[in-house]
Amino acid sequence: MTISVVPNKKKKFYKRILFWVGIVVVILVLGMTAFSYKTGSILNKISGKDGSILDSLRGVVSNDNIVAENGRTNVLLLGMRGEGVTGGGLLADTIMLASFKKDENKVALISIPRDLYVKIPGENYHSKINSVYAVGEEKEKGGGIKYMKQIVHEVTGQPIHYVVTINFAGFEQLIDAVGGIDIELKEAFSEPLQFHQEHVCDTKVFTIKSGRTQKKIDHRGKVVAEYPLCYNHDEECGGVFSLPAGKNHLNGETALCFVRSRMTSNDYERAKRQQVVLSLLKNKLASMGTLTSFGKVNAILNTLGRNVGTDMSAGEMKKFYSRYSKMDNPEIVQRVFENSPEGLLMVPQNAPKQVGFILVPRAGYDNYSEMQNVCENIFEIAPQSNIKPVKQYQSPAIDDK
Repeated sequence: MTISVVPNKKKKFYKRILFWVGIVVVILVLGMTAFSYKTGSILNKISGKDGSILDSLRGVVSNDNIVAENGRTNVLLLGMRGEGVTGGGLLADTIMLASFKKDENKVALISIPRDLYVKIPGENYHSKINSVYAVGEEKEKGGGIKYMKQIVHEVTGQPIHYVVTINFAGFEQLIDAVGGIDIELKEAFSEPLQFHQEHVCDTKVFTIKSGRTQKKIDHRGKVVAEYPLCYNHDEECGGVFSLPAGKNHLNGETALCFVRSRMTSNDYERAKRQQVVLSLLKNKLASMGTLTSFGKVNAILNTLGRNVGTDMSAGEMKKFYSRYSKMDNPEIVQRVFENSPEGLLMVPQNAPKQVGFILVPRAGYDNYSEMQNVCENIFEIAPQSNIKPVKQYQSPAIDDK
């Protein structure tokens, strides 16, 4: 199929770092040997293996080994709203491959855009990669993880050893479980549009009239109908979300709003904010105040059980902790496949209209050779040029008092 390139659009894929949290939590929680039974039961629940007390204890002390090939263990991190949640609950908003290379003390984070146009495993049609999980779950329970492992393997050329999923509720509860995070903003932050959008009024959700209307125009250019517009009566993030300059304490809800905001900025700025929040969360999780607080540990365990899933067994998760928690300040290598020459993707000019905005490899439809080469040599190639640290958001200075 011939591909023509259209100019780069504003819709660049963002590096959603959020679901690295799933790995961080697994690593930290599995070290809590004082809570062996509860950890075992929660981990069995996460891995879909609920059982007896004996099963829970056996899971924590089992001898399951962590899979690694060529010195690398690859964990696919998936993020979505959550099953049963409106707005595409099982569509994968975040698709990130975390590759651990313990012997060299390195970790690679490789983000795949949700708009990548792929052939659905086992089917004869294409769709956006973010729909693959939902399609798999429709086919069979647990099929979402199975299908995502297959398609991400095809795209990256890497074996996908494990998958970890987490939803929005899990992120909120995790932030709350550690008592929130503090962030210092050099400038005030505002997102007045994303959570405050007008729709045609209805009787259940969009009930607050905005005073504006939407006109329906026929083929002659004549107005044939006019509908009043309304706002959601229960808007996310309070509708107009804002934070003042200076020090801000974020709970789970405000932190989620902060890392989701992108309409008045862009997807890259959102990704940078997510990296800052992730860094603060990692520091808070690793702090002695968190690890020595039974209440916080208990809340974290419960959060995992309700809102995180994986195909690791409880024993494998324990071994994962044992193996990778010993990595001392590893070098983090980041890569984002996006709509740019360096990002190796593009917007095809001749895409089917019904599929909307999509991205395909510059090498051609379903030709992932260049992407696979990057993934294979991620620890040796030059870093991506446009991945820069966030300058306008800095963590607050530590108060020694």
